[in-house]
Amino acid sequence: MERTAACSPSHRVVVARVLIKSGPMDTMVKQVLEARQRFKLDRSDDALFYAEPRFVHHLDGAFRARLTALYRQRIPPCAVVLDLMSSWVSHLPEDVFYERVIGHGLNEQELAANPRLDQHWIQNLNVDQQLPLAEASVDITLIVAGWQYLQQPEAVAAELLRITRPGGQLIIAFSNRMFFQKAPQVWTDGGDRDHLEYVAQVLVAQGWPVPELLAETTRSAGPLGWLGRQGDPFLAVTASRPLRSSTPTRRR
Repeated sequence: MERTAACSPSHRVVVARVLIKSGPMDTMVKQVLEARQRFKLDRSDDALFYAEPRFVHHLDGAFRARLTALYRQRIPPCAVVLDLMSSWVSHLPEDVFYERVIGHGLNEQELAANPRLDQHWIQNLNVDQQLPLAEASVDITLIVAGWQYLQQPEAVAAELLRITRPGGQLIIAFSNRMFFQKAPQVWTDGGDRDHLEYVAQVLVAQGWPVPELLAETTRSAGPLGWLGRQGDPFLAVTASRPLRSSTPTRRR
């Protein structure tokens, strides 16, 4: 992609300090889940499960097209974008320039192969939820088909609020697919509507404003779509940090 857009100096200054070393996590976290809801069938180290790269699409073309359309609508040019729980593709519009796209995940090969990422890091969020990012340094955070594997979603949501600039956004998208053995019970026991409400509940508990919930059907590509066959359902939770808000409460 040819990068021709001009971005403001304020963005360039912040980009230089996006990835930083942080001290102990001190963001206040309000627990939502019970211990049993965090249980998953496969309790082995997630790093082992994701050790081998998977260069495949986990969601169908109809879902991916709807996701890219949402990104085009919601993410402004020159934004600093965090693709959390990313892989080898970020689904961003190819013709839009962003100041920086930062990736996170558990497989180095997948992240290194993602052409949209300017930088990335490896971190198991079920072990360590503190993000190595400066406060109010990110405009948009994206999570695609990843939230369903979080066992400590409250701490992750609190950290995302900390790193998001006022006016910044969070877009969490998913469908009805999962690695069942790696998803906690709160996800495996629920349906699509339950999942939307659960994500929203966690976000609001950490100080995010009431989010927007999207639940849409998609149509398969090609002849099957012409015959009315549906694609993967498109589900998303989007939230924006208020333009005027205090920083997240911290322990002193």
